[in-house]
Amino acid sequence: MVTQVARKRWERILVGARIAAVLLACVFPFIVMLSVSLKPPGDETTYPPSLIPRRITFKNYADLFNPRLFPFMRYFQNSMVVALAAASLAIIVAVPGAYAFARLKFAGRELVQRGILSAYMFSGVLLVVPYYRAVIRLQEALSVQLVDTKLVLVLTYLAFTLPVSLYMLGNYFRTIPAEIEESAMIDGCTRTGVIWRVIIPLSGPALVAVFIYAFMIAWNEYLFALVFLISPEKLTLPRGLAELFNTQHYIWGRMMAASLLTAVPVVSLFLALERFMTAGLTVGGVKE
Repeated sequence: MVTQVARKRWERILVGARIAAVLLACVFPFIVMLSVSLKPPGDETTYPPSLIPRRITFKNYADLFNPRLFPFMRYFQNSMVVALAAASLAIIVAVPGAYAFARLKFAGRELVQRGILSAYMFSGVLLVVPYYRAVIRLQEALSVQLVDTKLVLVLTYLAFTLPVSLYMLGNYFRTIPAEIEESAMIDGCTRTGVIWRVIIPLSGPALVAVFIYAFMIAWNEYLFALVFLISPEKLTLPRGLAELFNTQHYIWGRMMAASLLTAVPVVSLFLALERFMTAGLTVGGVKE
């Protein structure tokens, strides 16, 4: 009996140690970034390195809000507009599409569904050239400016997040009892009314999960922002931080401060909606 109690105690200790190790591995980069961001210029490269700053300064954070040194707030606003627009558009487009895959029967449904999801297998590096040529041709055909606009980024991020969004929402919609929809239709609801009055109110966790997923993709994306954005005032945060490397204002402390502030919206959004995110990712993943 004593041996079993001791064994369970050691098992709990080992599990706790593993959790602590994983947590430390995840948090340690942020600790380093915070440490460097609080160091004055020159101290970040001293040897031996130290996580605890010898002198603490908030000048690096103050410099970020000085537009003469680095237009951080302009890049922040551009990224926020693009990410919110892309995430919202992903919800608007994915809801009716996922409902069609989950509830409606039509010829080629499985083929179309698998084809959309298989598109997610291709890396953005492979698609950037053909996608750029397609945008140029569309721009010439419509006689509108697409390159160097936020709109082209929103449409690009929608194309890359839509396959997984359809998959996640489709699985979730299948868990909603069809009898609820049938009752609503007997009461006079159309298909659109069922989606608006029944499906959407019951799918909060899945909608939140898709929104966070699309927001994170759009917020952190760099490759297509590098290809399509030209004007300095239209750059997003990933592009803006990359540009900082090529200026005379490149300072490690300032870079780390900017990186920390860049991570704040995504981390805050995830922590605030984590319980919805977990429910949206797990419900519908196993057939009943």
